[in-house]
Order: sequence, then C-alpha cells, then structure tokens
Amino acid sequence: MTLTLYLVRHASTAPNAERRYPHANEDAPLSPEGRRVAAGLKLPLHATAHTSPSLRTRETAELAGFPHVSAAPALAEAAFGVMAGQTWAELEAQFGEGPRGWIDGLGDPESETGPPGGETGRAFHARVQNWLIQLPDDGETIAFTHAGPLLAALRLCVGLRAAEIAPGGVAVLKRAEGHWWLSELRRPER
Repeated sequence: MTLTLYLVRHASTAPNAERRYPHANEDAPLSPEGRRVAAGLKLPLHATAHTSPSLRTRETAELAGFPHVSAAPALAEAAFGVMAGQTWAELEAQFGEGPRGWIDGLGDPESETGPPGGETGRAFHARVQNWLIQLPDDGETIAFTHAGPLLAALRLCVGLRAAEIAPGGVAVLKRAEGHWWLSELRRPER
C-alpha cells in the first residue's frame, strides 16, 4: 500500500508579493495572479483534500477543483510573533541578527526557540507531525497549506532542510511501509 501526499502551497496574495510575514489572523485573498495559478493546478480530483483554515488556502483549493475540503488547523501557517507583518529588511533594521536565530529555531523540529511571541520549532513541527501520522496508509491526499507547514512536512518526512517552494508550488511525497520519499517538486505554471 502506498500513500501519495500532495503538499500545495497556496497561490500568491498581496502580502506574498511584498514578502511580508503574515499576521496570525491575516486572511488575505488571492491576488489576480494567484487566482490564475490556483485555477491551473493539476491535481487528482478524486483525492481526499484538506486545507488550512485560511481564506487563501480555501480559495486555492476551490479554484483547483476542490470546493468541499476538510479544514485541518494543523495545516495553518506558523505563528511568527513579533515578525508578523514585517519584511526581512524591516526585521533586520529593528532587531539586527535576532531574526536569523528565530527563523532557524522555528525551522528546527527539536528547538525550544522561535520568534518572540510565536511558536517554537518543537511545537510547530509537533503540530504538523500529529497531522501526518493520522494520514491513511494508501490512496491520494492533498494538503492546501502554507510555506511553513509544507517545509516542516518535508523536514519531518524526508529530512529536507531547505527548499524554495513558490506560491502555487507542489511537493509530492509518497509513503510505503512507513518510509517516505520525495517524488516530485512542481513549480507553479506561469
């Protein structure tokens, strides 16, 4: 038995274009470009689909052909605390080298650190891991999510420490007999 898991980063929004970390309660809609990219996603329409509770992931799912999906809070973006709403340049101007350590902590499944007021690496990865272990043994599952949970799943499943997944990008993982492997990374169609 083999499970195929499609991890879909939501299509682009205005804050994505500005390269700002999202606020915890931010629910930005897709940009016109994001709507076009989402409508062009090629995913198996018979698959079971889950989505983060956010508007941008739900819109991506709907435009990709999945109007009825299960909301999975575990697929929500990481809580960025003091980093929320700011660009990397603004963070460095305000906090110097601090943000590099915070993001490194958030990206480490064993770390008890992360952005002040946000999630720790351990708590964030545990949330994603708890969702992953509940997946079925076979079939096809799609997760419409954000860059953070997508990258966390890649770390947890295949040990990939870093990747660049653009808005509307897809990582395809497979699992058989308890072993995961990365089978494909898709760039969004432009």
